[in-house]
Amino acid sequence: MSAGEVLGFTAPAVVGAALATAPAAVEVPALVAAGLVEGAVLGAAQASVLHRSLPVLRTGWFVAATALAAATAYAVAMVPVVLGGDVASLPVPVQVVGGAVLGAVLLAAIGTAQWLVLRRAVPGSVFWIPATAAAWAVGLGAFLAVSTPLWQPGRSFALTVAIGVLAALVMAVTVALLTLPAALRLTAGATEEYR
Repeated sequence: MSAGEVLGFTAPAVVGAALATAPAAVEVPALVAAGLVEGAVLGAAQASVLHRSLPVLRTGWFVAATALAAATAYAVAMVPVVLGGDVASLPVPVQVVGGAVLGAVLLAAIGTAQWLVLRRAVPGSVFWIPATAAAWAVGLGAFLAVSTPLWQPGRSFALTVAIGVLAALVMAVTVALLTLPAALRLTAGATEEYR
């Protein structure tokens, strides 16, 4: 599953590096589309692994749900980009509440979308939502810990993409390790009629 996330993140890494100085009207939709690609590749990798233990898993639906959720997460993450400096001029309570709501939506998007498909194969699988949200919170933190000090103005396109892919590898391994117990619980929780 980590390989799927790293491979999938190549799309946003390339798009982000190519459009780093583009206006938000160009950069935002391109990154959301790249997020759709990332989600599709991640969903396909996860579905291929889960399908071995859950043959009734609707893999096409799982991939589509993951892709749409990843695009949604990218759209949510782009809200501050679209607002630009206007965010700082908002009252602090609005910033805090807005950030909390956007953060919750971003972190829960993939797990919630996947659960909508998983629940048909694994009754009681709602635990997947908080498990993946927590894993993505830590994984995104790991991504930022690697990428932020390395991404500097003036870096070449190739180096910028390489930094993004390296940070994605750290993020992917983190998320995979943290979601492993929940994934094992999913496969163990499927009743015989669903296997």
